[in-house]
Amino acid sequence: MSLIIRPLVTEKVTRMSEKLPQYAFEVRLEATKPQIRAAVQAMYPEVTVVAVNTIVTPTKPKGRFTKGGYVDGRTKKRKKAIVTLKPGQTIDFFSEI
Repeated sequence: MSLIIRPLVTEKVTRMSEKLPQYAFEVRLEATKPQIRAAVQAMYPEVTVVAVNTIVTPTKPKGRFTKGGYVDGRTKKRKKAIVTLKPGQTIDFFSEI
């Protein structure tokens, strides 16, 4: 069972990867930092992970008006991992497409 759900490619993450070799992934909620480190190094064997920082985004209330009336709900909880690599190393997400 893979712990990494998908890589996050946003403007903010792209700016981070230009300054430092940092990349972001969406991971499973139960994933720990050592497990994330091992999973990234297994997916990309040419890189060495120096640090792993995690962020758990809380749920937010959402709602919309429909023909049937107001529908409310919540967004799902997500966990993101920011992975720092050794200087000079990169991950090319678009070569796998």
